[in-house]
Amino acid sequence: MLKKLIFGVVIILLISCREDSKLHLNFTSGKAFGTTFSVQFLDHKELDFSKSYDSLITVINQSMSTYIKDSDISKINQGDTTVVLDDHFIKVFKTSKAIYKETEGAFDPTIGVLVNAWDFGPEGKVTSLDSLKIDSLLLSVGLDKVFLKDGKIVKRNPNSFIDFNALAKGYAVDVFAEFLESKGFKNYLVEIGGEIRGKGSNILKQKPWRIGIEDPNFDTTQSYNKVISLQNEAMATSGSYRKYKVDEQGNRYAHIIDTKTGYPHKSNLLSVSVLTSTCMEADAYATAFMSMGLEKSKEFLKTHPELKVFFIYENENKELKTLAVNQFPGI
Repeated sequence: MLKKLIFGVVIILLISCREDSKLHLNFTSGKAFGTTFSVQFLDHKELDFSKSYDSLITVINQSMSTYIKDSDISKINQGDTTVVLDDHFIKVFKTSKAIYKETEGAFDPTIGVLVNAWDFGPEGKVTSLDSLKIDSLLLSVGLDKVFLKDGKIVKRNPNSFIDFNALAKGYAVDVFAEFLESKGFKNYLVEIGGEIRGKGSNILKQKPWRIGIEDPNFDTTQSYNKVISLQNEAMATSGSYRKYKVDEQGNRYAHIIDTKTGYPHKSNLLSVSVLTSTCMEADAYATAFMSMGLEKSKEFLKTHPELKVFFIYENENKELKTLAVNQFPGI
């Protein structure tokens, strides 16, 4: 299954308890991509699209899950050059290429080989990697070494390992949203593992869809830093405060790998939430900003007003601080 830790976002479910003779809030939840999903939309009758959701999950997994041995992406990573890509893979690859170039490599789906080497799997520990091993692995890193030609993937370095987990979950949110829009629904909220896209509002309660941004609590407790209204936008969050490893000396390593050095990311940036038009882009940029760090991200955002961003970080005194950029909303 596609897996990526849920960071910093929780749906504040707005399921109405009162009767309404005209509209119904249709709600479905389940498991997908190693996490959970929920879909809610308003219509004049009760509808169940569970089988459709399951079909979408199956198709996306078969295309891009590195946890399925015979998925398209797994075959490509194993060296199969005959795989003909589906539209899902091609859309995600093209978006990855664009954001890779835009962020000068801060977002890079080929960094997965080093994520694996540092053993950031569910049960792994930080392993000892010497500089020679890291330099060797870095030779296969770089989305500029991977190309799309005649509906197939071509690698300049055969060892390049592609992993779309940093944006595939966000892409799945978009696919669910587009499915609902194809059915004509104008008020919906889709959430997969904390990545969200909404349209319209919860008109049963005459309120917008509302979501909470979680505080970066290392002790696994939950509290919320900010609550925002979501309308005709998508939001994704990336963070370093839950998925980390501790070595024998007690040093904490974030799961985000620096694409230039090959070492785990060290930064005072704890969480990044991005609002934009698609969840796939929000997901990718949130990962990129965690890699870039606070100052470089702020410079980048000066020329990207379409990205509304909320940072949670520690200052030099280890105090928790926040920063909203490009009119990121708040209540």
